[in-house]
Parts: sequence; structure tokens; C-alpha cells
Amino acid sequence: MGKKILDLWKDPWPLDVAQCPCDVHFSSYLSQNGLKNQTIFHFGTGDHHHVGLQAPAGGHSVLGVTATQAEYLSYINLVVSNPDLGRHYKVVFSDIYQIDPRLLPDFDIVTLFHLCEFWSATNAPFAAFDDAGVLEALGAKVKPGGLVGFYTGSFAYAGAAKLIPAWAKSAGFEEIAPFETLRFWRKRKA
Repeated sequence: MGKKILDLWKDPWPLDVAQCPCDVHFSSYLSQNGLKNQTIFHFGTGDHHHVGLQAPAGGHSVLGVTATQAEYLSYINLVVSNPDLGRHYKVVFSDIYQIDPRLLPDFDIVTLFHLCEFWSATNAPFAAFDDAGVLEALGAKVKPGGLVGFYTGSFAYAGAAKLIPAWAKSAGFEEIAPFETLRFWRKRKA
């Protein structure tokens, strides 16, 4: 039997607003709501790195995660050619199901736009979490008053939508007004 390796997405994801506008909608949400200096965990950077590239303008600090080697390499090239960007935007190469929340700070906003899109039976033996566990672990990293965002246009949104109600109730989140293709839940203040 051959050596087991992670089965990860191979192709970089370009910015295609007609097909997947969530990152552009998120940047617009931040701007239109006057949100500045937010700490953001962003699941799924895309090869376009749109959220990270917009971070300096709003004073945001973004920690992105990608499981695509090409997207990680494009991030490295971005920071090498634009060193100031590296002060605002960091990318971790990791399968989201292997994320260790003990290594993460608390955030003002967590984007889970691609929740339920990447679960793989092949990778299950290496996973620390399933999608419900990812939601619970990353939701726990949101500061009181902070937000978790979801993308309703995801092909897997129906799966995420089934997880949200029980999680929101047990974790102390309440839904607030949607924006474009995005839905947001705010963590109640203690």
C-alpha cells in the first residue's frame, strides 16, 4: 500500500465575481459599515487574495488559510514584491480540518464562506475536526460583539445552513442583517 498524502484542491482560484463574489462582497461590507482595524480570520484566500490585498486600506489585520499550494506560493510572491502587505496579511497553508485553534488568537471577524466545501473521506484520518467542529472551534475564537460570516452562494451552503442554528444557540450568536450574498452572526457580549 502506498504512502498516504492529503488530497487537497490543486488549482488556484482566480477572482471571478460572477461565479464567487463573496470576498468582494465582504470587502464592501467592511467599507460600507465603516469597520476599521478589524482582526479577521479568512477561510479560503483564493489566488486573488482579494481580502488580504484590501486589508491595509481599512487598517485590518487578516490571517488567511489556504490548502492550495499555488495560492500559498502566490501569497509569498505578493509579500516579496510588496513587503508592506506582509504587515497586514498573513496566510497559513493548512487543510481547514487540521487547524489547531490553540495556535490562533481571538478575532473580530471570522469568515467561513467555504464551510462544508472541502470535507474529504480521504483526508478524514488526518482531520482534527469535521465541518461542525470547524464552526465550533473558529466561532469560539470570535471576540464578544464580533462576527462570523457565511456565503449563501456556496455550493455547500445548504450543509452549512443546517449546522448554523444549533451552533449559534449554543455558542451565543444571533443573526444580524445580511449583506449581498453574505449572512452574519454576532457574538453576544458577556
